[in-house]
Amino acid sequence: MEELKRDLKENIIEQLSLDEFTVEDIEDDDALFGEGLGLDSIDALELIVMLDKDYGIKLTDPEKGKEIFESINVLAAYIAENRTK
Repeated sequence: MEELKRDLKENIIEQLSLDEFTVEDIEDDDALFGEGLGLDSIDALELIVMLDKDYGIKLTDPEKGKEIFESINVLAAYIAENRTK
């Protein structure tokens, strides 16, 4: 699970061009939106594309997206349970 979390952080930094962040800057329980990384709705769309492309997970329910994009911990757990790649 730790490797998945690190991969997720690397993918998020790369996908969203968050050059001001390193993997070490992102805590596993930091909020991804709002006070945490400060991501917005455009970033959410990029994350949805990343989930599909990298992990084979298709998100169609916006409410589910809000839940799983809470933090790296929540997102990693969801991917571990639902990935197809």
